[in-house]
Amino acid sequence: MNDLHERLSRAKAAFTTRRVVLEETAVLLHEGIVPRPGDLVLARVEEIGQHHRLELTDGRRAHLFVGDEILVCYGNRYAQDQYEAIIPENLSSCHLVAAGGVAAKVLSKHENMKKPTKLKPIGILGGSFGRPLNLARFALKKTHRQFRQPLTLAVLGTAMNSGTTTTAAWLIKGLTASGLKVGAAKATGTGAGGDLWFMKDAGADPVLDFVDAGFVSTYLISNEQVLDVWSLLISHLTNAGVDAIVIEIADGLYQRETSALISSPNFRTTLDGVIFAARDAMGCKAGVDWLLEIGLPVLGLSGVFTKSPLAVREVKETVGLPVLNKKILCDSEVAVILESQMAIHRRKSVLLRVV
Repeated sequence: MNDLHERLSRAKAAFTTRRVVLEETAVLLHEGIVPRPGDLVLARVEEIGQHHRLELTDGRRAHLFVGDEILVCYGNRYAQDQYEAIIPENLSSCHLVAAGGVAAKVLSKHENMKKPTKLKPIGILGGSFGRPLNLARFALKKTHRQFRQPLTLAVLGTAMNSGTTTTAAWLIKGLTASGLKVGAAKATGTGAGGDLWFMKDAGADPVLDFVDAGFVSTYLISNEQVLDVWSLLISHLTNAGVDAIVIEIADGLYQRETSALISSPNFRTTLDGVIFAARDAMGCKAGVDWLLEIGLPVLGLSGVFTKSPLAVREVKETVGLPVLNKKILCDSEVAVILESQMAIHRRKSVLLRVV
């Protein structure tokens, strides 16, 4: 093992780097480097802030100490309840903006967040020809679907922390309880393991995300790239021979990449239905109206509002769709409820075409 490889082996490698083959590293690049999304960077912890732990490739959250060397990825971040951050123009000091291992420069933060943990980049990992190593190099390969696409459900929400991940996980539990083999993915967001572990613990196998498609986050990627991520994840889950696919789409309907994805005809044609998560009746009503307007079949409602009997009552009186709390989602009968709602939407679609 040469000195560089030994140094990298001692560094704390973040969850976002889990697909990387470190043996391909030949050099650390310093001069004249303009970081790109997904570039791998070795950095030193200069000051501990909000993120005092780093999620490692195996999911363990390791404590961070000033002076630690960590392996993370450059990436942009959009998180209403945490940070807005972009990739810096050079290797100057920046921040750890996600515990999964994302380096960026913070532009704004939620008032409940502490100042970000400060990093000093040491160098970008380069390959044998002196070119930066990027997550895209280690992504899943494009593949043609070898099986008929299974039942495919998307979980959308009004905004961050509206309950999309919890909804997806409990839905996976219910579909698995009904005897279905379920695959899952997170199509948009910022690289981290918590949501993936939650879905895996609920019974999904395999579980993928946009990092598997070569992106440390989906913020500020092109509309075409967002659709490529969606298609790649769907193809690999389909070829795994699952009976159902549950995909979480993060950060709310107004978020740029989410809006671009759900407005695409390619998205709609590969989807059987949507479960929509919200915090209150107003969010449910506005979100459902928009989704129905663009032609997406909303099968049920879930999210934070289901914790409140009063909020549930408001939603039932206002929206008129099944409310799926945790108890209902994790029950094997949830498959029957969803099939019934899909049948209703199919009949409505036929009537609309006739009219």
